[in-house]
Order: sequence, then C-alpha cells, then structure tokens
Amino acid sequence: MAEFLTLNLPIIICVVFGTGLIVLEAFMPGFGIPGVSGICLEIAAIVLVYLHHGVASALGMTLIILSLVAIVLSISLRSAAKGKLSRSEMILNSTENPESGYVAGEDLKVFIGHEGITTTPLRPAGIAEFDEVRLNVMSEGAYIESGRKVRIVNTDGSTVTVRELT
Repeated sequence: MAEFLTLNLPIIICVVFGTGLIVLEAFMPGFGIPGVSGICLEIAAIVLVYLHHGVASALGMTLIILSLVAIVLSISLRSAAKGKLSRSEMILNSTENPESGYVAGEDLKVFIGHEGITTTPLRPAGIAEFDEVRLNVMSEGAYIESGRKVRIVNTDGSTVTVRELT
C-alpha cells in the first residue's frame, strides 16, 4: 500500500489541486490563472498515469477526472445557490431595489406635458430644448423640422417621446 501511494502521490496531488483550482475558477470572473492551472494539473495527472500505467489507464483516468470535476462543480454550484456556501460572504446576496433608495437612471417623468422647441430635426430622434434643458428626444414616428414646438407625451427610461404641436 505504501508503495502504491508513493508511486501515485504526484498523480493524486495533481488531480486534487487541479479539481480545486477549476472549482475556484467557477466562482471567479473570466478565464484566468486558476482555471488554466487546474486544467494543466489535470493534464499532468493524465500524462503521469500514461507514463506509469499505460494507455488504457490514462483513458480511464481521463474519464475519472471529467466525472470528478463535473460532480464537484455541480455540488459547489448547488451549494452556492441553496446550501451553506450561499450564506457565506463569498456569494453576493444583497439586491438594489427602489425601496432601498437605488435608482436605475434619471426619472424623466417630471417632463411629461412640458412644451419646448426642437433644436435639431427629429428623424425620428434629435434634440429639443425644454425650459433651457436640452434633451435627446424621439418623435412618435414622423419627421419634425428644427425650430418647431413639441410636447413631451411619454418617457420610458431615458427615451423621451414628443409630439409636434400644431
């Protein structure tokens, strides 16, 4: 047994640390050093098995490593979603909502009903000025010439829709 462990200890170390680094990469943004290092360690383990035990063992080890990585990743991601890991500081659980005072963008609804003058032609988008405030606006679909009176009829996020006054 001691001889088996001595011969295969580098293989075991490569598999364990490689799997750990691949799981770590799953929780880090991008494809960086842990992921590449983990893959290199897994390949090194397969090469070591090939050198010491032959082709059939290396193919078997490849299947074992793929299965092990899939199982460990599955368990880790499930834990991050529902288990102990989801309650750790590693996982972001806070949300930004309006009740907490977070606002996604400017609230332009206060401009609805205001009248102004187009400073550029609206084809259908352009610029208009309302009470000395220049806004990017969009007509309801029709072309509106520069210098015409318009009224803001709707806002949706940062999109301000205007209608020409006749």
